[in-house]
Amino acid sequence: MEITTQDETEKTTHTAASVNHVEVKTDRSIGALERRKGSLVVGIALVLVFGAAIIYGLRSRTAAENDLKSSTEAAAIPSVNVTHPSGGSAAQEIVLPGNTQAFTDTPIYARTNGYLRQWYVDIGSHVRKGQLLAEIETPELDQQLQQAEADLKSAEANMQLAQTTSVRWQSLLEKHAVSKQETDQMVSDYAARQANYAASQANVRRLKELQGYERVTAPFGGTITARNTDIGALIGTASGVTPHELFHLAAVGRLRIYVAIPEVYADSVRDGATVSITQDADPKTIISGTVSRNASAIDQTSRTLNVQIDVDNGKGQLLPGAYVFVHFKLPAATHTVTIPSNSLLFRAEGLRVGVVRDGVVQLTPITIGHDYGATVEVTSGLTPSDTIVLDPSDSLTSGTKVEVNVPQQKGAA
Repeated sequence: MEITTQDETEKTTHTAASVNHVEVKTDRSIGALERRKGSLVVGIALVLVFGAAIIYGLRSRTAAENDLKSSTEAAAIPSVNVTHPSGGSAAQEIVLPGNTQAFTDTPIYARTNGYLRQWYVDIGSHVRKGQLLAEIETPELDQQLQQAEADLKSAEANMQLAQTTSVRWQSLLEKHAVSKQETDQMVSDYAARQANYAASQANVRRLKELQGYERVTAPFGGTITARNTDIGALIGTASGVTPHELFHLAAVGRLRIYVAIPEVYADSVRDGATVSITQDADPKTIISGTVSRNASAIDQTSRTLNVQIDVDNGKGQLLPGAYVFVHFKLPAATHTVTIPSNSLLFRAEGLRVGVVRDGVVQLTPITIGHDYGATVEVTSGLTPSDTIVLDPSDSLTSGTKVEVNVPQQKGAA
């Protein structure tokens, strides 16, 4: 019984040991399973993290590529400065050269032969009308006048005798003492003597007129601009002798200026218009003049219109023969605009201007009126509401998208 009990005890012990061993083995299996489960979770977590990192990287790269593409596209759109045309155009001024002339300008010659006895004026002298300029000594003329006066007295005596004879023969004819033929001869002789007497009178008057030219006087008031003679100089007016100018007289109180107007401006210059006159000798002094008349015809050689300008020169600001500049104000054109010169594009097909509409450039053909230098007048193709590109590049074409630079307001931070 005891053995059986012992065996049972051993069996029980062995069974308990087996149970413990199984429990230990089970605990080990559970631990291993738990460790495998933890490793799997960590692996999955690592896979998830790695996958998230890959996805994030791909998304970041895609976003960066999109940003780069957007930036590249934005950078590809050129930015331009713009302005608007100014309505209308300023009155244009053209400056043309001209030559001044005295309103009355004439050379003074002698009308009689002789020698210059004395001159009384020189260049720069201001003379009045009728003032004595010089005296000429004419001995031959004086002798001719004396002879003519003697001939006149002889003709007068012959005429008086013929008159007496004619009256006497007419009385005798009434008494039938002489014939009609003889009486008619006496009457005709008296008429001839009368004609001779009249001719002698005319000759005396002619010589006295020539003798009066011994005194050279001024035909009008003005300034002596030249003296071409001196005391003792021989003066001749005979046929075949070239006349010699004694003095040159100019009326400088009023001057004329002749200007050649180009044909393109001929219609803009009107008679009565006021102009400004300057000269290089005194550019700050502005003298006023008036367009008095024009030739009403274009010169076929120079293609210009000759215009005369009258200037009151009472103060002597201008000198005859001076080279001056005449400033003409031309009227402003209507239905035009003015744009900066740096907005023009010179193309083979003609002049163009870049006009921005809805962010797109359109090259618009224009027609130029007048060139003012920094600006030009446009007669067709633009309106004041158009937006035009300043300093356009030569590669600018129609349809190009642009970004308009908005100018900052003055005083803005």
